Amino acid sequence: MEPKKTIEDIIAKASEYLKNPKNITLIRDAYEFAKAKHEGQFRKSLDPYIQHPLEVAYMLAELKVSPTTVAAGLLHDLLEDTDTTKDQLIEKFGIDVANIVDGVTKISKLKYMTKEKALAKSHQKILLAMAKDIRVVIVKLLDRVHNMRTLEFQPPEKQIKIAKETMDLYAPLAHRLGMYRIKAELEDTSFQYLEPEKFKQVFEQVNLQKSIREEDIHQMEIQLEEILKQNYIERYDIKGRVKNIYSVCKKMEAKALEFDQIYDLMALRVIVPNIENCYHVLGLVHANWTPLPKRFKDYIATPKPNLYQSLHTTIVGLNGKIYEIQIRTYEMDEIAEFGIAAHWVYKEENKNYNPEDEQLEIAAKLKWYKELLTYAEIGESEDNDPLETIREDIFSANVYVFTPKGDVLDFPTGATPLDFAYRIHTEVGNHTVGAIVNGKIVPLTYKMKTGDVLEIRTSKQFNGPNEAWLKIVKTSHAKHKIIGVLNRLKRDAMVESGKDEFEKVLKAENIGAMKLDDKTVAFHFNKFGVNNLEDFYYEIGKNAISARGAANRLAGRMEKMDDEALIRQYNTEEVKKKPSRSVNEWGVVVEGLPKAQIKLANCCHPISGDDIIGYVSKGYGIIVHRLECHNTRNSEEERFIEVFWDEEYIRKAYETHLNIISFDRRNIVAEIINVLNGMAVTIKQISSAKNKDGDLRTKVKLDVPNLATLNNAIVNLYKVTDVHTVERVIK
Repeated sequence: MEPKKTIEDIIAKASEYLKNPKNITLIRDAYEFAKAKHEGQFRKSLDPYIQHPLEVAYMLAELKVSPTTVAAGLLHDLLEDTDTTKDQLIEKFGIDVANIVDGVTKISKLKYMTKEKALAKSHQKILLAMAKDIRVVIVKLLDRVHNMRTLEFQPPEKQIKIAKETMDLYAPLAHRLGMYRIKAELEDTSFQYLEPEKFKQVFEQVNLQKSIREEDIHQMEIQLEEILKQNYIERYDIKGRVKNIYSVCKKMEAKALEFDQIYDLMALRVIVPNIENCYHVLGLVHANWTPLPKRFKDYIATPKPNLYQSLHTTIVGLNGKIYEIQIRTYEMDEIAEFGIAAHWVYKEENKNYNPEDEQLEIAAKLKWYKELLTYAEIGESEDNDPLETIREDIFSANVYVFTPKGDVLDFPTGATPLDFAYRIHTEVGNHTVGAIVNGKIVPLTYKMKTGDVLEIRTSKQFNGPNEAWLKIVKTSHAKHKIIGVLNRLKRDAMVESGKDEFEKVLKAENIGAMKLDDKTVAFHFNKFGVNNLEDFYYEIGKNAISARGAANRLAGRMEKMDDEALIRQYNTEEVKKKPSRSVNEWGVVVEGLPKAQIKLANCCHPISGDDIIGYVSKGYGIIVHRLECHNTRNSEEERFIEVFWDEEYIRKAYETHLNIISFDRRNIVAEIINVLNGMAVTIKQISSAKNKDGDLRTKVKLDVPNLATLNNAIVNLYKVTDVHTVERVIK
């Protein structure tokens, strides 16, 4: 275990690149201030709390970041864990330091949510905080590194939660920033807590022949060194490397390989002064050992989007054993270890230094980072969580393709030319009619491969995307854009339909043409979410507002006129003698009223099979409630009419809501989801929170075909250990 860092260790490390006494004083002052504020606070490890900021600040100094960033590392927990205010930090250390600390604090305060509890707004704030200042990202990453190093002192449940969050968000982020060393440490530590048995198994396999493997690498180093000397390569370094545990396991699972089939387990890295030397060394390696076919990669000519550059080749080396050889310059090696931070080394002599220019420089170098802000600003919707979008589209990207101008864009495996088109620009995507890959026309369903050169064909006459495109694209970004267009088209159609229906009613009721404007309709219908004329026609088009009721209201007639006429019509002996079996979209029958406008109540969500009753609402047709709904108890009795389900009508989905009360234990929500996934129901939304009694309340929104299916699901939910109440919701 490494010795604990002190402020003198940080000063010594920072002094290697900071010579101005003012910068050293800033760091020391930040330490003294943080130490005083954290006095009396202890970590779970029983270390004084100040030890954590010291470790973070030391790692920052190792990266040679600006003195303000090192100071922010020392101060990064003050706003969250002490009575310090942002104004106090501004007054003592300046706005720059205070903003970094504030950014880190905002991320820390927001609880990371799994997919089951997707709080998209919180995720959006995390992404925006990261996108606006790279220094916030670096400090937060290193804060997480030290927290993972001391994870053993946390209770088991928290260990799992923090490890999952790290694996899902922080390790991929470190990878995309090119910070390999940090990424590998975060992955291995998380893996150790998330899958301890698997970790132990792979760890033991890696260490089983460790001494033999190290000796093999050493012998290869000797031979390689001799070859370089004979060919007058005067300056070089050779390093051995063993792949990190999680990467080994991931590769075994992804490619269904045995441990002995992992070719790049043993690797040698040759570091030379310039690019010419890199290709010279590559030629020498291939001249002396047999390279494996299709195992050569040139990341110098085409760098990865995280700035990584190197030549990779796999050879049959000593005793027929397989080795990966990586060849790069000293600058490339530094970038491979420290990523963007290596480009970002603070230079005191740079008098024009400012954070804004620095941010622009980083965005220019890391193309995906520039996209981060765009993705974060998309916002959340029922189908879109910005964090999930980033994880799927950016963090999972491992296919690298080229634009006709030679720019490199990266995508997740399985992405198609449509994903490429929407990455270029929304309008390019919307008007795509074809794609050319490597000079040949391909279908839009073509799955892009690394090295492909893509060109998109567009047409202004093309009407735009259709539902089938949603099955073709892979990235959440493209799906979000397509859904936006489709929703707009559906809305436009609804608006036109609503307008036509309203104008027909005006003629039928002899009301005459009306000059409507946004203000008039908003005044009368704002409680229905109507803010303008388009909204008004849209609500009529989707049957949320009755065209007849709306016309009478706007004409100043009695709102109850239609309702009372409906009730009178229902109660006439003549109607009762002529029952009607005409069914609406819900499968609800009202005897004698074949064209009645029907809505299911949002308070009790009736489903086929429930005992139901109809209520003639004021201007909005018949609202169907469950018989036990408390909203029917204090209403006007004369407005209730009999309704019933048509047993011959089959509808796939009725919405219903459940409250599930259970003991708050690990994995119980996952078990609930598994039970429901095994039934003939569809989970539309699920969230969990502790109630005042300390139990876990899980709210589930479901689509179900009928009451029998729902009751079956409820019976099976009660079989989940520690679930003690399952009830349907009546608001």
